[in-house]
Amino acid sequence: MGLSDVHARIAKACAEANRPTDDVHLIAVSKVQPLDRVEAVLNAGHRLFGENRVQEAAGKWPDFRERFADVSVHLIGPLQTNKARQAFDLFEAIHSVDRPKLAQTIARLAQEEGRCPDLFIQVNTGEEPQKAGILPDEADPFIAKCRALDLPLRGLMCIPPVEETPSLHFALLKKIADRNGLDGLSMGMSSDFEQAIAFGATHIRVGSAIFGERVPQTE
Repeated sequence: MGLSDVHARIAKACAEANRPTDDVHLIAVSKVQPLDRVEAVLNAGHRLFGENRVQEAAGKWPDFRERFADVSVHLIGPLQTNKARQAFDLFEAIHSVDRPKLAQTIARLAQEEGRCPDLFIQVNTGEEPQKAGILPDEADPFIAKCRALDLPLRGLMCIPPVEETPSLHFALLKKIADRNGLDGLSMGMSSDFEQAIAFGATHIRVGSAIFGERVPQTE
């Protein structure tokens, strides 16, 4: 498995869903990956990456951006409010807007800086207590609140429970997005992105299928 194989899988899934391949943005999830693996994917021409932690991205991407043109990095992990300003400088998009306090902080920074990354609201479709995200029943009013703050909402994001059928969660996320007039759907990972594409995913987050298994960080 590797980048070319993932592209082939995307093309096949898009054809089966009667969707053009350029509807789907492949986010190469580079979190906890050795720099040589990330550089190999950059050398192959890929330019869209995903990171889970602000600190890790800050130590990795400034150097790569100097050496590779048109790199775009998205934050796909949780964002602490005290790291939001740093996130503005590191990421073109944030996929994990998940609570009012964070939305208000981002809105304040956007006013101060006159710019803002694209934003996805994370929805906890499985209503898992240990997982971040707005609950499905609270999604509509939270979306309205973010719009009232003039935030640039691109769409919604979810991470289905590992023990449940992901397509049920993809369908729920699409339903919430459709009724709120949002067309961005950040959903699908290495094991299930074909299903996500069938349900309208616009951004898929693929790590191990591109890079191989992650290398754990040591403290």
